[in-house]
Amino acid sequence: MDAHIQDSSRSTSRAQPALILSRREIAALMSLQDYIAAVEAGFRSYAGGGANVPLPMHIAAEGGAFHAKGARLALDRSYVALKLNGNFPDNPRCAGLPTIQGVVLLCDGSDGSVLAVMDSIEITLRRTAAATALAARYLAPQDADCLALCGCGEQGRAQLRALAETLPLRRALAWDLDPAKAKRFAQDMSAALGIEILAVSDARDATRSSRVIVTATTARTPFLASDMVPAGAFVAAVGADSAEKSELAPELMARSTVVVDLLAQAVAMGDLHHAINAGLVTERHVHAELADIVVGRRPGRRSADESIVFDSTGTAIQDVATAAWIYRKAAAMNVGASISFGVS
Repeated sequence: MDAHIQDSSRSTSRAQPALILSRREIAALMSLQDYIAAVEAGFRSYAGGGANVPLPMHIAAEGGAFHAKGARLALDRSYVALKLNGNFPDNPRCAGLPTIQGVVLLCDGSDGSVLAVMDSIEITLRRTAAATALAARYLAPQDADCLALCGCGEQGRAQLRALAETLPLRRALAWDLDPAKAKRFAQDMSAALGIEILAVSDARDATRSSRVIVTATTARTPFLASDMVPAGAFVAAVGADSAEKSELAPELMARSTVVVDLLAQAVAMGDLHHAINAGLVTERHVHAELADIVVGRRPGRRSADESIVFDSTGTAIQDVATAAWIYRKAAAMNVGASISFGVS
């Protein structure tokens, strides 16, 4: 943690107005390494018993759904955050709006005062990708130079950026149900990252030649089969953030070492959830939560031919840790509008 940021936050009076931070302001404040450091700090706190993380709330709506995720986390002080996201897959095509929109409400966990209200789009994109990058540090083949990306939306872009800074990638293969979207993705991201990116028409052509595979789709039927994943691969499954979504075949989960972001949540809504329902695995099949790996309580990759799945359902631990990091930076740099809550 940046010492200047930490000292500034501690000197900030709790009586000060809350900050309101836009997506543009958040993007200017935070680097990719900031997100990874924040997410790591969150999982370390959780590993040490410094978190309370209830299961998310799902609210069905016409054409989409809302998800509410919240947690308390002990960092430099106690924080509580609640994120409400609307997820409407047809928004880009039908309304010209992002698929995911929402806000993060950050509060002081010791007295309940509101610290900040933040746009959630940037936070959701970057903290999810940061968790994958953190997991890859411990679980991916460290010499992996080719990545397969299934799903070429905004989350796919964030995932590729994060992994390009974490692994020695020289090549990526991109697949999407919409071939034109995959081609645009390949052109844009190749120019942005300076690596070779090819769009492929069949997901198998991408995954079978890659030792790092990311699934970032809205699929409700699993498409990544066991025979599509080579031995020794690292698979980051990030799309199944509700019980209705599924990307990985239960047989793949059964033959792989499984690491989850949060066990209770993955059992309820991840690809692990579907593998359990299929009767192919139980909770005992799970090797570790990511926090256990980060603090050294459980080993990471143990052999070159070990196939590992990271079932990333997206936990509020990441939201609270990231929001706290953003808040400290914004307070230190005098960024954001302000508003007073609770003043009569």
